Amino acid sequence: MKPFRPLSSVEQLAGYLREEIRQGGLGGRLPGINRLAASLGCSANTVHAAMKQLEREGFLLAQGAGRCSRTALPQGSAPALRVKILLYERQDAKVDYISDLRHRLQEAGHSAGFATKSLLDLGMDAGRVAGFVAGTEADAWIVVAGSRTVLEWFAEQSVPAFALFGRQPNVPIAGTGPYMLHAVVAAVRRLAALGHSRIVCLTREERRKPGPGLFERAFLEELRKQGIAVGPYNLPDWEDNPEGFHRGLKSLFGSTPPTAIIADGVELFLATQQFFLQEGIRVPNDVSMVCSVPHPAFAWSIPSIAHMEFDSGVWVRNVERWVSGVANGKNIRRKHFNNATFSEGGTVGPAKA
Repeated sequence: MKPFRPLSSVEQLAGYLREEIRQGGLGGRLPGINRLAASLGCSANTVHAAMKQLEREGFLLAQGAGRCSRTALPQGSAPALRVKILLYERQDAKVDYISDLRHRLQEAGHSAGFATKSLLDLGMDAGRVAGFVAGTEADAWIVVAGSRTVLEWFAEQSVPAFALFGRQPNVPIAGTGPYMLHAVVAAVRRLAALGHSRIVCLTREERRKPGPGLFERAFLEELRKQGIAVGPYNLPDWEDNPEGFHRGLKSLFGSTPPTAIIADGVELFLATQQFFLQEGIRVPNDVSMVCSVPHPAFAWSIPSIAHMEFDSGVWVRNVERWVSGVANGKNIRRKHFNNATFSEGGTVGPAKA
């Protein structure tokens, strides 16, 4: 059974109009918004929002102010695709924007689903990924947080692929994600201004190996600019599983405890908080904490959580446009990034003397 997701009135109306266009019930020029609203028994604002959504999906073409929109994809003009989403790890299926992406593609008529194995299941190994892809029927792939070698392999294949996050710079593959460099620089500068010199970034293995990613390099470079000596301590290595992570934290705080931590991802942030509770380490009294991503639960946290903020809806729309292009015979390998910002919260404070 697939997860239930209640639809808003705008989504319901967009789905109805989309299906009418596909089946030929609506074609050519649409009635005006007010006339359409009266015939459907809903508000003009709802009709306007639904039509804007269909314009983004390519089902409607705006004709300018005061002129009625025209349908762009009558029945049969663009085939439905079998789209497979190759997750970084299986629990990513529960992330709101990834779940929303899957539903949006399904609502657009595509057969969109999660691959039966994740990148971590396949060991982030390009050879194993190749064998798995060969045995999976798909017209297009969306790869979540792929390593450079994995994305380079997908870029060489005839089946179109899209990189959602991951080590995609300089890889000829379509992609999207947040541009994090300004945010991490702002976070390090703020921590340094508060007297922190033992600052550590906790990040997953594919972000550290074979060499640091852009986010991690920007972190290390800003430490240098702040006059802080840089070494393996600032970007520690740990075995990439929950047990290995907690062993790494135990070792880190058993020798030279950091006064500030930037955790790359909610899972690492929460695991670190749990470790602090067990060890009696106080935030921000003993150590300051920053999460590299936002999360709805942060709004309920006291003190507020320092984190990096971005609009995930942009990524969903970018993937939708790419899939629509592939369905129409275009595999445009363009990348779209949106800037992240640093949002300071109560988990950041002065360094402990």
